[in-house]
Amino acid sequence: MELWDIYDKNKQLTGRTMKRNDWSLKDDEYHLTVLGVVARPDGKFLITQRVMTKSWAPGWWEVSGGAAMAGETSKEAVIREVREETGLDVSSSEGGYLFTYHRENPGEGDNYFVDVYRFILDFDESDVKNQEAETLGYKIATHDEIKEIAAEGKFLHYDSIKQAFEI
Repeated sequence: MELWDIYDKNKQLTGRTMKRNDWSLKDDEYHLTVLGVVARPDGKFLITQRVMTKSWAPGWWEVSGGAAMAGETSKEAVIREVREETGLDVSSSEGGYLFTYHRENPGEGDNYFVDVYRFILDFDESDVKNQEAETLGYKIATHDEIKEIAAEGKFLHYDSIKQAFEI
């Protein structure tokens, strides 16, 4: 059973945990998620496409990310998520934490903080190993190409993270 830490509105640990996807958070309680933007030195970005079996936003494009597990730091979580979803190890890469945003869904029990990271990594397409349960495919894209996908309404979180693509 996967557990997530519960944070207060100031992003401080409460010492309590919740079961993964057990949406019972009270107002002013949050869990932590992370997003990892992976950029190459040439200014292009790795984006992945969600599998069609996802209940939410199937086929949409995104950057690697997910929930931090209980006891895991934000940075540990983003390194793990990028590795799981793409096979890339960003632990020694240039870059790191950029900013945090949050979402509140009153009465739904699903409030969360999102820590956004950007890593610069020199990699080839042959280095990318899709996590088949999560990703349908990937693309090495320019910021303009990502903007086009976002304009079609098919890029998750773009409005919240667009500055992470500005190098």
